[in-house]
Amino acid sequence: MHTEEVGRLWEANARAWTMQVRAGYDVYRDTLNTPAFLDMLPPVRGLHGLDIGCGEGANTRQVARLGARMTAVDIAPTFVAHALEEEARAPLGIDYRAADALALPFADGSFDFATAFMSMMDVAQPGQAVAEAARVLRPGGFFQFSILHPCFVPPSRKNIRDETGQPVAVQVARYFDGIDGEIESWYFSAATEEERKAFGPFRIPRFHRTLGQWVDMIVAAGLILEKLGEPMANEELAAVEPHVADTRVAPIFLHMRTRKPA
Repeated sequence: MHTEEVGRLWEANARAWTMQVRAGYDVYRDTLNTPAFLDMLPPVRGLHGLDIGCGEGANTRQVARLGARMTAVDIAPTFVAHALEEEARAPLGIDYRAADALALPFADGSFDFATAFMSMMDVAQPGQAVAEAARVLRPGGFFQFSILHPCFVPPSRKNIRDETGQPVAVQVARYFDGIDGEIESWYFSAATEEERKAFGPFRIPRFHRTLGQWVDMIVAAGLILEKLGEPMANEELAAVEPHVADTRVAPIFLHMRTRKPA
């Protein structure tokens, strides 16, 4: 699948995605994934950062509130339009632009750091996207990104539950299938039936790579792997938000922090 088709698919999802995440239906993101990502993030106050694949800008805004001066890009113009509307409503000084992660419109060494929240596994050539992120970093800068965990969320995953409905195991398959743009259809698990009927499922292109391939991409881009994170819900969160309880069995997300040599 070419990047133009990826852009068309995400553009088709952008309005419904924005409305549903702003309604609080992305429980995994809001209660677990983003908080864990921010906990792993080095201090960014006073630094210039780039958020790659920013969507409607929720996570970009969180990094900006930590004191960073943020630029953010997304391939879908509707996402950027929604982000700009929020910036006009509550300014944080974020510069949002429509751009492709495979050809970032910035000079070499433009940024102190870069982030990518759950976007790198959705680009047509993830290795090129990692290389582009590395290119626009200044020497000594870091790139931190999150993806679906390639080991525990390959193209086929099924939760195994006990008689009470509690997750007790995970069945995975197709780990070594190098898929390039396979379309996955799904809903946010917390979305209401009315929302599901109104908008239909998201249709998302997926570009699965093994863990070893992700490490190879990082090395090929000249980056140093600095830290890994595998968020897990604690008992209290799992009790309050049962949607995320399966992360206590096996991780769903993988966080990687890399650094460009000084």
